[in-house]
Amino acid sequence: MTETMAPATPGGRDQDFLAPAARLRGAGIGGLEELTDIQRSERLARMREGTLGSIHSWELVTAVDGPGTRMTIFLNGCPLRCLYCHNPDTFLMKDGEPVEADELLRRMKRYRNVFRASGGGITLSGGEVLMQPAFAARLLAGAKAMGIHTCIDTSGYLGRNATDEMLDNVDLVLLDVKSGDEETYKRVTGRELAPTIDFGDRLAAKGIEIWARFVLVPGLTDDPGNVENVARIIERWGSVVSRVEVLPFHQMGTDKWDALRLEYKLRDTRPPEPELVESTRAIFRSHGFTVH
Repeated sequence: MTETMAPATPGGRDQDFLAPAARLRGAGIGGLEELTDIQRSERLARMREGTLGSIHSWELVTAVDGPGTRMTIFLNGCPLRCLYCHNPDTFLMKDGEPVEADELLRRMKRYRNVFRASGGGITLSGGEVLMQPAFAARLLAGAKAMGIHTCIDTSGYLGRNATDEMLDNVDLVLLDVKSGDEETYKRVTGRELAPTIDFGDRLAAKGIEIWARFVLVPGLTDDPGNVENVARIIERWGSVVSRVEVLPFHQMGTDKWDALRLEYKLRDTRPPEPELVESTRAIFRSHGFTVH
């Protein structure tokens, strides 16, 4: 299979809520061996043991999914149905491609020097990475054994799936706090807020670094009271929160919703004005956070 790879951009790009079309073009599963003939029963057994995963794509990026140049792997499957999701094609685990953990670990090994030189590493994203905990745990343990910085990008909703052993191999968590009140959280995701808070509490107790993320959507998450509640939630995690990222909403994922024939309820929502972005960031700064 011919290898394709997106080059890392020196200096990265604006930290924003980027749909796949706006990200550097990833490799899909280019360069990875896809196991197309594996039987369903074997596939499920191997996914349970963590030797096989359901993968949407991977890409090499700079200053987006954690520090430095990173190999970001997008896993399929997510229990949330966020109205603004830019990866609706990762909702279902069955829609991903079967890829062996060892194949991805070999890929990571090839980029160790790049990671070391840039202060980067690997990030497991999705979908929701904790939908495939055994697979994620195997990748994280393998990366740490090679001295590679590790990161997971998660809503925390399935935080109970992360064992303490898995978390021992995690250096950084990009934790999406999608709302600060229950009603808005359920409207955004279809689920409950409490598991995210509980997972953040676990990370804080273990001293694992958090980059907290909040997507600013006009008319949905932008109420100052909601933002203040998000800030208070993040504040409870103390010094492990090294930064807060306010990610302005964009419309660049609409084509995916259309292609999947899913109802996109934010079609008429506009990106936030710069003044709203700044006032939102100011709320987080008032709590003493470093804000991006």
